Amino acid sequence: MSIIKSKKMNSFDITLFIKETKLLENGETAFSMRVTIDHTDEKKQNPLNREQASPSSCNLNETNLSIDDVKKYFLNILQENKLCGKPLPVSSESESLPINNEPKKLLKVFHQHNEDIRKLIGIDYARVTVLRYDSCARYLEEHIRKKYKKDDLLLDDLNGEFVRGFELFMKTVKGCSQSTTNRYLKCLKKVINMSIANEWISKNPFAGIRFHEREVFKEFITKDELNTIICKKFNTERLSIVRDVFVFCCFTGLSFVDVMQLRPEHIIKDSNGNSWIRKSRQKTKNMCNIPLLDISQAILQRYKRNSNCIKKGVCLPVFSNQKMNMYLKEIAMICGIKKRFTTHVARHTCASVVLLANDVSLSNVAKILGHSDTRMTQHYARVLDSSIMRDMSKVKEAFLV
Repeated sequence: MSIIKSKKMNSFDITLFIKETKLLENGETAFSMRVTIDHTDEKKQNPLNREQASPSSCNLNETNLSIDDVKKYFLNILQENKLCGKPLPVSSESESLPINNEPKKLLKVFHQHNEDIRKLIGIDYARVTVLRYDSCARYLEEHIRKKYKKDDLLLDDLNGEFVRGFELFMKTVKGCSQSTTNRYLKCLKKVINMSIANEWISKNPFAGIRFHEREVFKEFITKDELNTIICKKFNTERLSIVRDVFVFCCFTGLSFVDVMQLRPEHIIKDSNGNSWIRKSRQKTKNMCNIPLLDISQAILQRYKRNSNCIKKGVCLPVFSNQKMNMYLKEIAMICGIKKRFTTHVARHTCASVVLLANDVSLSNVAKILGHSDTRMTQHYARVLDSSIMRDMSKVKEAFLV
């Protein structure tokens, strides 16, 4: 560090110029700064934290603002030393300037996004959605370390090859299905779109990339299988509880999280004395309008005085989703049903077997399931053998001679 002793500074000037000798292959370069005091040049080589500008750069405005900030920073120092007569420090080597416009990195931006939406759990986001973003961030970190041997990547380094590589990583290394992979890609795309909106990235790595949706068969149980479960007597209370919750979902279409949150205030009666469930879905906030059949009301009445329900203020004593799925497999084995049982099977059974098979219109099924339109409901709709036979019987009668 050298010192310029200040007698009296009659004049000083600041000049920023391009270092053409260090031109990059892409035509970009860094700025340097020259401080001139009383016509004595003291160079202070200082690339502006990799902020580079060109007429075609989307960061041009930010870079020009950075240049103004740097000039003001040094003008303030020079003016203060001129007025106070203090020695002026000048370094012979480059020093970092206090500029915050450093290029953004993917994982850093992703983690900050996740922290922001974590504060909105119960307001704009469900907890399960935030957990999915957390998982996506972990998978991205693993993919970057495995393929690129780095802890993070600059947003501007991302391209279509990175996106396709992450998709391949999810399918091969993590063994995810196409639908699960698409969910994680959509998480990544949301963070990229946010970065584009904030002008942190100059190009969209998802440009030209489409998500390929595969039709996945969603399991449901038949009417006979449902009756078998309803009539089965279980020796343990836990299996009886799980059976009752599952059957209740089969006749109401509630998802696991919604039946777990079902409270007495969600049960209302209309002017005709009919009981309804009126509850907004946890996932979409869409309102469900579900008429309660006799079997559903009987199940609710069975647990009205249950100590756990009273303590938690809920209608049914629902176990965790993991335990529910584990006990449902046990129930399927006891009942001789060779199908993969999960809590979500009940929702598909409600749509296909309980409602659509009994001529409930698609629009009404959408209202019951809490869908915003019937396109979502069509994913739950299944053409059953009984429906085909019923319609073909009409054709048969039309051609009777």
